Amino acid sequence: MERSQARTGDLSWRLSSHPITLLFFLGFRISSLLFYLLGSLFTTNFILVFIITILLLAADFYYLKNIAGRRLVGLRWWNEVNPASGDSHWVFESQDRSGSPESGAPSQNATDKRFFWLALYAQPAWWVLLAIVSIVRLLNPIWLSLIVIALILTITNTLAFSRCDKFSQASSLASSAIYSGDMYKHFHESIFHQSAGIALPLISDDVLKGDSIVMAVSPQA
Repeated sequence: MERSQARTGDLSWRLSSHPITLLFFLGFRISSLLFYLLGSLFTTNFILVFIITILLLAADFYYLKNIAGRRLVGLRWWNEVNPASGDSHWVFESQDRSGSPESGAPSQNATDKRFFWLALYAQPAWWVLLAIVSIVRLLNPIWLSLIVIALILTITNTLAFSRCDKFSQASSLASSAIYSGDMYKHFHESIFHQSAGIALPLISDDVLKGDSIVMAVSPQA
């Protein structure tokens, strides 16, 4: 009953295409913040809280970068170093999730997409807020150093996936333009052949379907 009433794109993990991946992703995102805020309730050992928080941040960074991003939104990034020059550069990888029949690619799950981007931007915002609180309250500088590490890890992933998404959108637009150009070229060549005395391929009644031109070519006599 609850699943049937939920709409596509609602923030319900039951609507996810990869619910286990989504739950682990959200768990890692939240756990580092919660342990930083509430860890002192379970132990008075600051070093233990520091180490566990760092481990949770590292696990979140790895899981988001290599697993969650690829499965939830079809995006992945990594850094490569040129052994000759020593220069490093980011490499972006994206999976076609347009759901178009031409590509045969699966469509993007709206719930996975909303969860991913909300969690991606929300976590560094929380760490920025905690950094401000730490500075205002003049907390131990070691606590502030932990927040700085958290900001570096979370903002790196945020910037990388944001750029990866922009490159993915640009690639999709370029692919659409190339596909449209090929269709126009084929149509133009057909008109040219007709003017040269060659029979024009037969165009079906449903020439236009959506944004694509569908051409049904009859066999030449």
